[in-house]
Amino acid sequence: MKQILIKRGRITVENIPAPLIQPGHVLVEVAYSLISTGTEVEGVKRSAEPLIQKALKQPDQLRKLINILQERGLKNTLDMIKDKISSGVPLGYSCSGIVVQVGEGVDHIKPGDRVACAGAGKASHAEIVLVPKNLIVKIPENCNLQDAASVALGSIALQGTRRADPKIGEVIAVIGLGLLGQLTVQILKAAGCRVIGFDLLKNRVELAKQFGMNWGFVSSEVNIQKEISHITENRGVDTTIITAAAPNDNSIIQLASEITRKKGKIIIVGDVGLAIRRSPFYEKELDILISASYGPGRYDEAYEEKGIDYPYAYVRWTEKRNMEEYLNLLAENKVNFGCLVKKVYPIDKAEEAYKSLQQEEPRPLAVLLDYCINEENIDKKLRNKIEILKFPKAKTGIIKVAVVGAGNFARSVHLPNLRRLSNLYSIHAIVSANGIHAEETAKRFGASYSTTDFHAVLHDDEIDMVLICTRHNMHAKMAIEAAKAGKAVFLEKPMAINQEELEELIDVIEKTKVPFAVGFNRRFSPAASKAKDLVKYRINPMVIVYRVNAGYIPLDHWIQGEEGAGRIIGEACHMFDLFNYFTEAAIETIDASSISPKTEHVSPRDNFIANIKYSDGSLCSLVYSSLGSSDVPKEYIEIHFDSKTLIINDFKELMIYGMKKDGWKGVQNKGHFDELNKFGKYLLEKEGDFIPLNELATATMVSFIVDELVKK
Repeated sequence: MKQILIKRGRITVENIPAPLIQPGHVLVEVAYSLISTGTEVEGVKRSAEPLIQKALKQPDQLRKLINILQERGLKNTLDMIKDKISSGVPLGYSCSGIVVQVGEGVDHIKPGDRVACAGAGKASHAEIVLVPKNLIVKIPENCNLQDAASVALGSIALQGTRRADPKIGEVIAVIGLGLLGQLTVQILKAAGCRVIGFDLLKNRVELAKQFGMNWGFVSSEVNIQKEISHITENRGVDTTIITAAAPNDNSIIQLASEITRKKGKIIIVGDVGLAIRRSPFYEKELDILISASYGPGRYDEAYEEKGIDYPYAYVRWTEKRNMEEYLNLLAENKVNFGCLVKKVYPIDKAEEAYKSLQQEEPRPLAVLLDYCINEENIDKKLRNKIEILKFPKAKTGIIKVAVVGAGNFARSVHLPNLRRLSNLYSIHAIVSANGIHAEETAKRFGASYSTTDFHAVLHDDEIDMVLICTRHNMHAKMAIEAAKAGKAVFLEKPMAINQEELEELIDVIEKTKVPFAVGFNRRFSPAASKAKDLVKYRINPMVIVYRVNAGYIPLDHWIQGEEGAGRIIGEACHMFDLFNYFTEAAIETIDASSISPKTEHVSPRDNFIANIKYSDGSLCSLVYSSLGSSDVPKEYIEIHFDSKTLIINDFKELMIYGMKKDGWKGVQNKGHFDELNKFGKYLLEKEGDFIPLNELATATMVSFIVDELVKK
């Protein structure tokens, strides 16, 4: 399918694999999408800025980059930066179209319905979009598809008006009469208010007057305070709504404070400077309210991604309900969007559309993209868009790999390692639910093709191995399907997120006998490998203390929820595997205990101590915490045995005490490369076990047990 991307300040229309339907989502064939002539055009300009210039504007990101440089080294950091720079960013956040498919859990919409969609990264400028159910609404009968494509901008204007809580007869000022300001004026008039508008452009002022604005002024031509004083009999306006976009201009908020009456309100919808003088706000006791985009639900992952609605009685106007009401205003002719549209471009002329927006003065208020859909032929059109996207054939290798999941970890770790191991592997296919990531990753790493369809690679006879890097809840399911298709499987940790799917996966691997590995890479690190050689001939049991300064992850992050299953199952399985690797003994007892937090943002499951007693008498203790300082290295291991001590410091060095042996020191190496290298050689030799299946299963089962103990 065609989709608009921005790369280094340049607009491109590229062929991208179409998304596939997912639970709680709706697949839509787009009819029209709205180009935001303010937000998007500014985004195009910013994308052309040099990376160092962007970093200097965002000190937090610069510090993050320095930390990555210290941890991964110069080459890997440069590769990551190159990946970031070359990646295309999808544009668009407001569109309309026809429903093609609905996912499980969607009951208010059916195929064939006309709908409007909102959301950056969701309602994009693309022929097919996949939208969560709370960001999609039906279009009323008397509203056309062109007008409905403005649903996101209309909802932003409506939410800004709701924050003002206007009353019939109130006088309200609107500063900035761009598209957002024009819609705000019309909504205020529909609410029975008297409206005063200001803009730097005369044509925008005149246009707003055509839609009922009572008074309008070109800001540079009048004394605004005097005009307001005259109109309001020296009282000031009841509310000022700022819809202008001037991020570095602090005069707009100051002007608002001067024209608003005592105990009045200022609503900030646009992006303006907020450096204020205290006196007017203090003397008038003004309220300043920020309007967050489309309304309640915006930026809430539970609402937008998972479809969890807010109770109607307690949150009357949510993001979705604002979208519905804006469309009703259009259908009832209380808002006229069509008169704000200057031009409609076909999708193939998108580059021309953006170029005109950057060059044309004054900038048009609204521009639409037309996808020229045929409603009667949608099913056929969709099938054509989901086909595999081919690229020039990759270099012929021995083991042809399909990488499933093109997230940051796959792109920064596994894919570069596969490329380095070109004597063993050939990257044949990239699979990602995000078609942009799939296509760009395939191009960057020389894959033969990209797709959003996991089953396409299972049916590809050329593929020997599937490397799965998706979110944790998909691991076991995908590994089972890949094994049944006869593919060798390299599965990132965790192996599974519950006992039931673990048992099913083990059963399938044993029956199919496909080569199988889990990404328990730490046992392959230089520090761990050398330590293993040193403890192999010990006389007495070991005491191992493994401290993990894990860092804080918010409780609403996907890792903490159903997709990730928590950090014990998702990450601590690494540590349990390393215990098993060092001891080579059966587990006798497991005990675990967590902290009792005083605040709700701290999770007991992120702060615990697990003790494991082995049949050889060894005692291994994992101290895992999210409470520590980020200045302290993440992983630190002490191994005590026979009057000797080994210390592994963050997999950057191995220190040896009590033995006349050389340690090891180097750039942090957690064994990712060596694990892939050895698995490739194992696949070619077809002898023995890579990591015995029972060891993989044991580490995973320990994580389940500890997770349950900590929950109690």
